[in-house]
Amino acid sequence: MTAPLLKVEDLRAYYRTRRGPIKAVDGVDLAVSPGEIFGIAGESGCGKSTLAKAMLRLQKPPAYIAGGSVRFGDTDIMELSEEALRRLRGGSLAYIPQSSMNALNPVMRVRDQIVDGIAAHESFSGEEMRERADRLLDSVGLPDRSGRMYPHELSGGMKQRAVIAIAIALGPKLVVADEPTTALDVVTQRGIVQALAGIKDRLGTSIILISHDLAVHAEIVDNLLVMYAGKVAEIGSVYDLFEDPLHPYSQVLAAAIPSIEERREIKGLAGQPPNLLTPPPGCRFEPRCPKAMPICKTKEPPLIEVAPGRRVACLLYGG
Repeated sequence: MTAPLLKVEDLRAYYRTRRGPIKAVDGVDLAVSPGEIFGIAGESGCGKSTLAKAMLRLQKPPAYIAGGSVRFGDTDIMELSEEALRRLRGGSLAYIPQSSMNALNPVMRVRDQIVDGIAAHESFSGEEMRERADRLLDSVGLPDRSGRMYPHELSGGMKQRAVIAIAIALGPKLVVADEPTTALDVVTQRGIVQALAGIKDRLGTSIILISHDLAVHAEIVDNLLVMYAGKVAEIGSVYDLFEDPLHPYSQVLAAAIPSIEERREIKGLAGQPPNLLTPPPGCRFEPRCPKAMPICKTKEPPLIEVAPGRRVACLLYGG
């Protein structure tokens, strides 16, 4: 069995407040294999973006890492010095932030921003780096002229492609893409998804794709993790999670996707996610769960393996 490229164990990332810590990511386990596209899904506020930043130690105060480990190959990311971490990020590890509008420097041309990233890690002549930047822009589907443009001259989809080009400039082994299709129209979303799939195929890069949009995950990912209120609800192949979701929350999410094959009522989920400053003592989904049992109010469900490659945190399946 191939060793995971990235392994996260019991990762906890909290936010300090005067009333106590907000447990935004509270004991997450996951593993990403070489060449895999791994999806992370869940509604807004479930901890997806906090998890992404915590894995790369990109969190800013008042966020902090309360515990857990993140191993990238043989490297323990939590033990690295700031300088070693800087060399790793942008080189072997890359991050595509949630808002491309804010990720680009508004007063620098796009090509110069790519060159800056390359120059921070490798030494080439100026001409070599400019040629490399132009090839990167072409590889993500941007025209030649885009490298000479400023960010405000690009559309939203073009900005997102430019950020992707910066992220893959040094041929990373793993790219973490945080909501790369948010606020884009469906045609542009498809183009971004295809660009990410092309990166995996050309470079053999593993990708962690974070999105609340299950349709995006269905298009591209191999395995999917569903988060709820800072916890893992379910992990499995994307096929299994769409065809036979186990966790009641996963079932609700899958049922909310419109079908072109049959007419059915689209039902929402009543209630609100719990306050992560004072989460409920048992299952965090219990107040909204249509299949809740009395024990769910007091016992927290462990994440257990119910089939090869399938894990679920629900007392309906034991634990």
